Amino acid sequence: MGYKRLIKKLDYTLIITVILVLIFSLIIISSATHVTSTSGEQGDPYGYVTKQLIWIIMGIAVAIPIILVHYEVYLKYTRFLYIFNLIMLVSVLILGYTAMGAQRWIAIGPFIFQPSEFSKIIIIITFAAFLTEREGRLKRFRDLIPCFLFIGVPMLLTLIQPDLGTSLVFMAIMFGMLLAAGARPALILSIVGGGIVLISVWLWAHFNLGLWIPLEEYQLTRLTIFVDPWKDWQGAGYHMIQSQIAIGSGGLLGRGLFNGSQSQLNFLPIQHTDFIFSVVGEELGFIGAAGLLLMFFIIVYRGLRIASEAKDTFGTLLAVGIVSKLTFHILVNVGMTAGIMPVTGVPLPLFSYGGSSMLTNLMALAILLNVYVHRQKLMF
Repeated sequence: MGYKRLIKKLDYTLIITVILVLIFSLIIISSATHVTSTSGEQGDPYGYVTKQLIWIIMGIAVAIPIILVHYEVYLKYTRFLYIFNLIMLVSVLILGYTAMGAQRWIAIGPFIFQPSEFSKIIIIITFAAFLTEREGRLKRFRDLIPCFLFIGVPMLLTLIQPDLGTSLVFMAIMFGMLLAAGARPALILSIVGGGIVLISVWLWAHFNLGLWIPLEEYQLTRLTIFVDPWKDWQGAGYHMIQSQIAIGSGGLLGRGLFNGSQSQLNFLPIQHTDFIFSVVGEELGFIGAAGLLLMFFIIVYRGLRIASEAKDTFGTLLAVGIVSKLTFHILVNVGMTAGIMPVTGVPLPLFSYGGSSMLTNLMALAILLNVYVHRQKLMF
């Protein structure tokens, strides 16, 4: 049977590593929430773990057909997917509900999902097709303008929510895929460098000259407080300070599972989502944090290998887009918890609690495996 041959061709190094990360995440979520879990009101201190396990099972169920159907099929539906993506993001602004100062979620019956997470997958698929059509024609700045517009529309809709973290993920995906599609590295670096300089000057002018900036004051504070969190240690800097205390107190071997003072006594906010890496650092120390980062390195490395071995440009771009997404999430989340990057609300992939994030990350990895198993033509 053809499917048996396909199963033999799976990247089991990647699969086993992902399974280990998922098991690790359930253990840490259990430790982070068993005392303070809101589910404990119903007598279930492990409610978050149960829900996360359900999302993992659903993600695996969705991932299986994604692996089986050849990724080239996506090319037939990219225009529809792009339009659907825009409709989905607009619907958040109309039908979505507000939580934690942002309108990012839509409720369908008992399920609550975050469309911007699914948007990342759609952007990778549609942008890969868009760049495939322009292969060899990305050498000049004016050649990149259509690419910026392609990503800019959904990015703007995401910014309006506001969801700065996802908007930055879109940019990371875009630049990673542009480099893989043949855009000159010097041109990309000059654009990124110019953008950083422009933003820095704009921020300086805002704080010193009162120049308008399209961000709320609390968003600006969150973006800049990492430079000196102690200047507002009871407000915007509180999250970062508690995270640094948690990681620093873990030492080499950590305080032990279920024994972290910052997480167990609820000093560390949202310890099961954005700051879950801090729980790893506090309770399992440098060894536990390094082990988790090693597993993430293996996933990213295997993703790059899959990109290099893909049989066509579309497959390569799909893999690079997924690797860019995962890498950006990992670097920003870990950097945020360590206090060297702004707090942008970017979750740790496959590890932070969250249904939409878990589903879309497993879908992304399924696409990666799809590219791998179809690197050679299979005879069914």
